[in-house]
Amino acid sequence: MALGVLSGGLGIAVWRRAPGGYLQPVALGLLMLSSALLAWGQTEARAIARLQAVLAADLEGQDVLLTGRVTEMPRLAADGVQFVVEVEQARRIGEGAETLALPPRIWLSWRRGWQEDALLAGPPEALQAGERWQWPVRLKRPHGVLNPGGFDTELWLFERHLGAVGAVRAQAALPAQRLAAAALWQAPVERARQVLRDRVLLAVPDPRAAAVLAALSVGDQAAIEGEQWEVFRRTGIAHLISISGLHITLFAGLAAWVVGWAWRRSAALCLRWPAPVAARWGGVVLALGYALLAGWGVPAQRTVGMLALAAAFKSLGLNWPGWLLALWVAVGVVMWDPWALLAPGFWLSFGAVWLLMLSSPEPAPLAQAVQDVGSTLQDEPAPGTWAARLRHSAAQAWHTQWVATLGLAPLSLILFNQVSVVGLLANLFAVPWVTLVVTPLALLGMVWPGIWALAAWAVAPLLWGLDLLAQWGGAGWVVAEAPLWASALGLLGAAWVVWPGLWRRRVWGLPLMLPLLWPPVVRPAPGQFELLALDVGQGSAVLVQTANHALLHDAGPRFARDADAGQRMVLPALRAKGVTRLDELVLSHRDIDHVGGADAVLNGVDVPQMRSSLEEGHSLRRNVEHHIGCEAGQHWVWDGVRFEVLHPPPGRPPADARPNTLSCVLKVSDAQGRSALLTGDIEAAQEARLVAQEAASLHAEVLVVPHHGSQTSSTEAFLRAVNPSVAVIQVGYRSRFGHPHPAVLSRYAQQGIPVVRTDYCGAWVWGAGGAQCTRAVRPRYWHWQPKQ
Repeated sequence: MALGVLSGGLGIAVWRRAPGGYLQPVALGLLMLSSALLAWGQTEARAIARLQAVLAADLEGQDVLLTGRVTEMPRLAADGVQFVVEVEQARRIGEGAETLALPPRIWLSWRRGWQEDALLAGPPEALQAGERWQWPVRLKRPHGVLNPGGFDTELWLFERHLGAVGAVRAQAALPAQRLAAAALWQAPVERARQVLRDRVLLAVPDPRAAAVLAALSVGDQAAIEGEQWEVFRRTGIAHLISISGLHITLFAGLAAWVVGWAWRRSAALCLRWPAPVAARWGGVVLALGYALLAGWGVPAQRTVGMLALAAAFKSLGLNWPGWLLALWVAVGVVMWDPWALLAPGFWLSFGAVWLLMLSSPEPAPLAQAVQDVGSTLQDEPAPGTWAARLRHSAAQAWHTQWVATLGLAPLSLILFNQVSVVGLLANLFAVPWVTLVVTPLALLGMVWPGIWALAAWAVAPLLWGLDLLAQWGGAGWVVAEAPLWASALGLLGAAWVVWPGLWRRRVWGLPLMLPLLWPPVVRPAPGQFELLALDVGQGSAVLVQTANHALLHDAGPRFARDADAGQRMVLPALRAKGVTRLDELVLSHRDIDHVGGADAVLNGVDVPQMRSSLEEGHSLRRNVEHHIGCEAGQHWVWDGVRFEVLHPPPGRPPADARPNTLSCVLKVSDAQGRSALLTGDIEAAQEARLVAQEAASLHAEVLVVPHHGSQTSSTEAFLRAVNPSVAVIQVGYRSRFGHPHPAVLSRYAQQGIPVVRTDYCGAWVWGAGGAQCTRAVRPRYWHWQPKQ
């Protein structure tokens, strides 16, 4: 930062010494260098402060009695709530309960009990923002799964300054206690958001419509289920199911008109301040309030910033171009939160504005709306007939939609590896319907709750139409992660296509976008395979790719009633790898940590065939055209790579057989002698059978460790028979089951077998060129790192 101050001082000195001279570019360069160094310095200082405010490693897994205040609106889930706590005091539970130093802000989950936690006491029905509580909790350091194309949970926690995550462990013997209700001045915006959100959810009986209205009213999208989000993504209207910049701009215009109309009713007020000025600033202030209720995301910050600057420049008699307004607001957003640059919403929000401004020599519709907030709906009507104005509005709407659809398509492919093919059609009816009908009704419902029923009626045809479009097999275009050069060409092509001019010149931008639409996909050579052991927490999912085929062995766990690894981790990884079809899905056995994500996978990609040990009548077997029971002796060859099933033995299993004992064990071998053994959750007895009956087939270079490193598996005889070069354990961070067991790790160490853990490594990729961990491929300073 000192270098930034020095550069800035030199720049100012040079500027003053040589006004208008040839040294002015030097002064300007020094000032720009100063700004960059100062920005870098303050970002580094803030990052260091956040990294230091993280839970101490020796407090992980400890039972702690935490006293603190709920600072934000709790997020509702199917089985509980999640919320931010501002820590006041903490002490260890038990004898010698000393006071503990915790991070100032913590992310807590309070669940009603699901699977192994069914005996825990759940949260109350009305946990309120601003309340002061005392909870028994168990904490851990910020840690998330890391997979190709996956969401970076650790960045999300870091950006929000959350130094620990944890779970409330309330029980009858040690209950959570509400110590004080929220005072009027404590979290007033968050309390207002929660009151409105809860009213919507209670007033609207249809949960899908209620979730959409809650998102449009207060920006809370947590109630929208994963399947519904997939519909919104496939139809390209996910940007609408939130309080967007367009909604805030419309609200600001209406608010300015109302303020201006009321102001003109008083001669005294008009003498104090002209009605147009009052209307202009009244619209900005009310838009700010609306944006705060919306959660103050990047689109809201961008819109309010542009509205405020436009109003200020209008008052000062200045006329800056819209793109410059957007640039200054972008600088302000990044100064406030440097990590906003890493959020897709930042680039989509500002990118849409810049593209609209770039696409027309006249002010773009959004920019014009910003510039005209102060004069919206003046007493003098605009010239022309209503029909002419209607045609003009329709032309502007069409212009906005094709520019946004075509122009933002490359950004969508870069950020999400997919783009909606039906997005233009869906947005043509969804944008006006949501903006002019659904959103105003949702806002009016805040004042008169009875209108929410009418808003829910308006949502119903929208959801019906989107479901119809999403059911078309080609609704979404999915691509692999593109190289940097393809991304750059795609962005250049988008700018070229929307640049004003004749269409015969614009169309030359389309070829530049082709490498991004069909990026080169790196696949194994014939006779070779690549193995990707996904980081899915406490569960298993392994992708095996050959030159022209793909197989998924297990689909990861279900975490809660409304969350599973298939939707959150497996499908994004498949998209990033360019996999749109799985030639076979192998489900080793029925345990939820292996098949919990299977439904999402079956719905997300084409899966013509499943191989499993699932019993007849299992719901997953009905979701595929062809099912094969998993039995030893089955084998096939894809592209010179051999697949062989080693377990379970042929025949009907005993009626009392536990699912683990029926795990489908698969060996994959290529023409170069490389091989991998995928074992499911087999235990000692099944390992002994394999050693006795399949010893010649057991040796493999890579062993996916049985049962996540449980003490019931990985016997010495089995490890000697397999004799792997590396063992991969798919396990959750600080697994509640104690996986991998220290005794098991000791066995691998005694036999000199290196162990890779997905909770330390992230997803592990092994191909002909070697192996690598996702955490090592793209290291970031906010990422968790194992102790050295």
